[in-house]
Amino acid sequence: MSDYAIPAREYALVFASALIVTFLLTGVVRTLAVKVGAVTPIRDRDVHRTPVPRMGGVAVFAGFSVAVLMAMNLATLGSAFRTSSEIMGVLAAGAVICAVGVLDDRFDLDAVTKLAGQILAAGVMALFGVQVNRVWVPSDEPSGGSLVSLDQTQSTLITILLTVILVNAMNFIDGLDGLLAGVALISGLAVFAFSARQLYLSANDTAASQAPLIAAALVGACLGFLPHNFSPARIFMGDSGAMFIGLAMAGATISATSKLDTSTFGPRTTIAFLAPLIVALAVVFIPILDFLLAVIRRTRKGLHPFSADKEHLHHRMLSIGHTQRQAVLIFYLWAALLAGSAVSLAFVDLSRYLGIYLLVVGGGLVLAVTCSAWPRVRAARLSRRQRQDTRAAESALPTPSIGHPS
Repeated sequence: MSDYAIPAREYALVFASALIVTFLLTGVVRTLAVKVGAVTPIRDRDVHRTPVPRMGGVAVFAGFSVAVLMAMNLATLGSAFRTSSEIMGVLAAGAVICAVGVLDDRFDLDAVTKLAGQILAAGVMALFGVQVNRVWVPSDEPSGGSLVSLDQTQSTLITILLTVILVNAMNFIDGLDGLLAGVALISGLAVFAFSARQLYLSANDTAASQAPLIAAALVGACLGFLPHNFSPARIFMGDSGAMFIGLAMAGATISATSKLDTSTFGPRTTIAFLAPLIVALAVVFIPILDFLLAVIRRTRKGLHPFSADKEHLHHRMLSIGHTQRQAVLIFYLWAALLAGSAVSLAFVDLSRYLGIYLLVVGGGLVLAVTCSAWPRVRAARLSRRQRQDTRAAESALPTPSIGHPS
């Protein structure tokens, strides 16, 4: 067991700083967004009915940046800057992608321009050393496998691809008030838990403290923004926020996976290596599922697969009887179930506790499915009860007598 002590107070300070700065700046950004005309118009497929300012990502990025730069002067977390350029890379890339998002929030950039900005930001992050530079290959060795190094071109391409996927997934999920901020908060907590565990086991402040620092600042910024964004929202993330959150999530995930070695988790390195990647998949699960269902649905109707409609998952949740807040909370539950079950793999010895693990995950799955379908179940029960009451009332009526001729 490691004797290393996680600098919990310093992480708490980073979290609190991001939360407070983001919360205070969001009102200022809202006023600015209204003045510059960065306001979301009302479209047929939208669930809001009044114009709402966007560009909230500026406050999220500012809170994140202030918290991270403040950490540079802390006794323990300061080592994350002295031994690696990853943190500065996430900040530089975040500034690029947030600027692209602000332009889109105001002028509605075309898809090609936004994609170019995303690739540029991902490239900047890779240039600062945030790269998927090794791949874990499982084997029958006592260590459970071995690490295979990637060359510079492979590392850069995989990093850009993963970052662009997460950026667009976050953008795609931003369909209900508070949904993106909450899902990102939950996913950030999962990444922090895993990377802090990795830091504790390795006891290496210089090589393993970057990922938990990024995650702590991101979680604080998302929580600071959520009171302004939860239904009914007073301001939206906009592309400036959605794309930055996706990039920060990619930076934390890549940083965590790139620091894994066999001495940290031993025979469980295979599971540990997959855990942060599964968390990333948990983030994109809902939007990717929604996207695939949308493509299938539109293609079957003879429509263009990327045409707009009102049948996304969040639209369906509303149509079966959930309020917008209930739908968002259910999506939070699904995100917590997926991310939590993934990260717990780094903490739980499945050879000893597989049954308990499956029981807990299975129970969470039953709860999530039940909550998701409850309005439909309740409507079916009410309809059945009404039919029974109707039949009972009809059977209670007196049978009309038939007169006989005299």
